[in-house]
Amino acid sequence: MTSDIDRTAGPKGSPSAGPEAIKAIPVRHYGRYVTAFIAIAILVAIIYAFGQGKINWHAVPDYFFDHRILTGVYKTLLLTVLSMLIGIVGGIVLAVMRLSKNPVTSSIAWFYIWFFRGTPVLVQLFLWFNLGLVFEYVNLGPIYKNYWSDFMTPLLTALLGLGLNEAAYMAEICRAGLLAVDEGQTEASHALGMSHSKTLRRIVIPQAMRVIVPPTGNEVINMLKTTSLVAAVQYPELFRYAQDIGQNSGAPVEMYFLAAAWYLIMTSVLSVGQYYIERYYARGSSRALPPTPWQKVRAHLTTFSSRKVTA
Repeated sequence: MTSDIDRTAGPKGSPSAGPEAIKAIPVRHYGRYVTAFIAIAILVAIIYAFGQGKINWHAVPDYFFDHRILTGVYKTLLLTVLSMLIGIVGGIVLAVMRLSKNPVTSSIAWFYIWFFRGTPVLVQLFLWFNLGLVFEYVNLGPIYKNYWSDFMTPLLTALLGLGLNEAAYMAEICRAGLLAVDEGQTEASHALGMSHSKTLRRIVIPQAMRVIVPPTGNEVINMLKTTSLVAAVQYPELFRYAQDIGQNSGAPVEMYFLAAAWYLIMTSVLSVGQYYIERYYARGSSRALPPTPWQKVRAHLTTFSSRKVTA
């Protein structure tokens, strides 16, 4: 009689043979191919349309490093930095006032935020610029006295219009960051004998930075683009210089493309800086920090090299 082992003996039935490998067939996503084809077709159509337009593309590289354009880039960056400093400092003060238990200070902070967030930046710029029609002098007693038209220069108008408006938004960002810190941290610091101001400086604000930094980076980028509005109050920055060159050279559209290219360069640099600052403040909350762009590139190159060697 043949045993069960003899009946199952063979290459397929031997005890050493494992289960057959499952051949997995990936699901085909035809919708993705259709969407990609449509997107590429639209992009090609846009490029073709601009290629057929009467645009003097040679004017863009000719004026790209013109001294007036570079001066405008410098003034744009300077205005961005100074306005953000005003906005950040004012936002921190307003956030602390808004969270204060004093009803007077909290109400004043609420009214400030309500007013500046509720009115357009361009309207605020024109308001500061034209207050000379209402006030003839700026009289601060023995400290300072001058005509309003001499006092309110285009630079000061731009700083007040942009900085004070930004303070209202930064106040809400800072307030959200402060509220994100657990109240137990404040209670523990007070139990150790730390004052309220020292608790803010040493305990609350460092932890709140993880929440404050990402939207603040977005506000910096947005501020850089918003500086183009100050051309309306006669302050010469990148957009204003590009307009002047376009009118004098007879290539206004080309100069708008040039200004857009410079704005893209500056915002791209700021975006990279924002990424590394966010990564720095994420050290205490993330177990593994996200890879940097260079680390991602090296990882892809290493993977490609290993595949090539294996092949």
